[in-house]
Amino acid sequence: MSGLRVGIDIGGTFVDAIRTDPETGGIRLEKALTTPEDPVRGVLDAIAKLDVDLADVSTIVHGTTLGLNAILERRGAHAGILTNAGFRDVFEIGRGDLPHRDMYNLHYQRDEPLVRRRDIAEAAGRIDVDGNVVEELDEAAVIAEVGRLVETQNIESLAISFLHAYRNPVHEERAAALVAEHYPDLPVSISSRVAREHREYERLATTVLDAYIRPIFERYINRLEQSLQEAGFAGRFLVMRSSGGAMTAEAARDNPLDSVFSGPAGGILGAADLATRLDIPQLLTMDFGGTSLDACVIEDGQPPVIHETRLQHLPVLIATYDIRCIGAGGGSIAWLEHGLLRLGPHSAGADPGPACYGRGGERPALTDAAVILGYVDPERFLKGALTLDTAAADRAMREQVAEPLGTSITEAAAGAFSVLAAQTVGAIREITVERGKDPREFSCLAFGGAGPLIAPLVALEMGIAETIIPQAPSAFSAYGMLTSRIAADASQTFVAGLDETVLQQIQDLLDKLAEQAARELVRQGVTADERLVDRFLELRYAGQEHTLKVPVANDGLDLATIRSDFDRHHETWFGHRSDQPLELVNLRVLGVGGQAGSTLSEHPDAGGKAKVAPAARERKAWCFRRRETVQFGVYDRADLRPGMTIEGPAIIDEGTSTTVFYTGQSCAMDAHGHLVLKTA
Repeated sequence: MSGLRVGIDIGGTFVDAIRTDPETGGIRLEKALTTPEDPVRGVLDAIAKLDVDLADVSTIVHGTTLGLNAILERRGAHAGILTNAGFRDVFEIGRGDLPHRDMYNLHYQRDEPLVRRRDIAEAAGRIDVDGNVVEELDEAAVIAEVGRLVETQNIESLAISFLHAYRNPVHEERAAALVAEHYPDLPVSISSRVAREHREYERLATTVLDAYIRPIFERYINRLEQSLQEAGFAGRFLVMRSSGGAMTAEAARDNPLDSVFSGPAGGILGAADLATRLDIPQLLTMDFGGTSLDACVIEDGQPPVIHETRLQHLPVLIATYDIRCIGAGGGSIAWLEHGLLRLGPHSAGADPGPACYGRGGERPALTDAAVILGYVDPERFLKGALTLDTAAADRAMREQVAEPLGTSITEAAAGAFSVLAAQTVGAIREITVERGKDPREFSCLAFGGAGPLIAPLVALEMGIAETIIPQAPSAFSAYGMLTSRIAADASQTFVAGLDETVLQQIQDLLDKLAEQAARELVRQGVTADERLVDRFLELRYAGQEHTLKVPVANDGLDLATIRSDFDRHHETWFGHRSDQPLELVNLRVLGVGGQAGSTLSEHPDAGGKAKVAPAARERKAWCFRRRETVQFGVYDRADLRPGMTIEGPAIIDEGTSTTVFYTGQSCAMDAHGHLVLKTA
């Protein structure tokens, strides 16, 4: 078996497949339309286009939004809940708060809960806050109540969450064993395995989401793995985690919720690898796909990881990269609301797609706007695999946007780009300006199918001086997955004042968590000499609600060092420090192992003399710098060599994505084949 590696990323419109050869650094990229009705077919179609014998592939790393889309579109499994007697309504009551964007909406209506009240069962039994059993579990009630949910309510999965199970999971483990004995085919999620942390509502909600996607995720992974094996694949099949790193298919089946943000995570992981190798201290990522934009800040090669996020207004206690997402991308629909132009979050998707696809789509999307503005060559889209219908794009934009606004088709299309740029600026400000960071001090890495199309305009709006378009930008997330290593994490809540009296207890708990993570790495085939386990404490000043994560040494805890590191971290994030005592909330460990598969290498033509690249052809297109249609030089990226420079306005076409930059902007190819845009 050779060392060929394949990365697969399912997006809202396309499945990206990338093949790399670690020995030569060679890359091949292919795309296939996403098939929502049968996701496996889209993956297999994309792999087939790579023209590779799967028997020669050592590793396939897969990022999927299957679980995420199931939650967002509310098409997951029919799930039930088993909880303590008297706590049946915890899931529906929640925290009683409103989503931030609806806090002043007097007509706000909460979505129907993912689990109906009649699908929630109770059983007597109680463990106190210190982990002591104060009332034994009523095993007969567990069997009877779960039987009712299975036989009368026809649930397809079960979430088990008991009070204080994070301190002592004995009741959850026993209940799960009883369910497995009486209903062995029922998928079960228990909170002490999904998220061993405090706050009963947040832990319950996370466990419910795990149960909600578990059956469909298991079926998908099982079928995909079987299909790959039948096609001759005998290597390692890995699934991306939301916080970077990868896990085996077996681990993914056990922890489906860890994969919900695995698509965006691949791009962040690749960006962190690129920032480290190119020595870029501050990097801002813009991942524009068919349906969304994901933005992230990377400093000193480290993207921030958070341990709580939200999905469908539900809290999720999983580790994930700190990403800002907006529902706008290449397939996003342009529409009017009260006479104002909007873009997204609705998307044309892959079927029927934008109007210009000629597949029956009648609503104008951003891709239609790109065709109208002259940025996309209708005859060369997707390397000529799909000829775009310019008349359909014109008609959709004219009838639904331009005529109602009393403007031209060109101005309407330019307006769609301007709206997207404004939305993007807002998302980026949240993770830069609002945290005391100046985005003008960052380089920008733009990828995704629409990233090179949009990012130069955003650079103009924000004054970002340098924008990097990597090799194969439309499949950069899939490429990033190939830089991943096997990862496993573990956490436990332990609330206590941080002083010398608890240091040994904390050390013992960290040792147990480290052993747990190490066992999981071993289960996934990581040897001892490849393994590294890092430890962290989540701390806060006494009286605070939120915490900050501080790394600690593996060989012992030093109170003065922990205090100094936390104070410095707090001042960086919030601009001040305090003399208040410290309080510990959570302990965390992260284990990584295995060999990363990065293939970043110098372009074979690197070292040549710099020269101005000749344009392959010219085309009229809209220049946002001059606010008019002007002549653009058009270049084929495959013809460019390191050192070549291009002055804007210009278009660089590479079949699967298009880079557009304007008057006053310039571009040069670096030694690795990346495009580096400068904005004056």
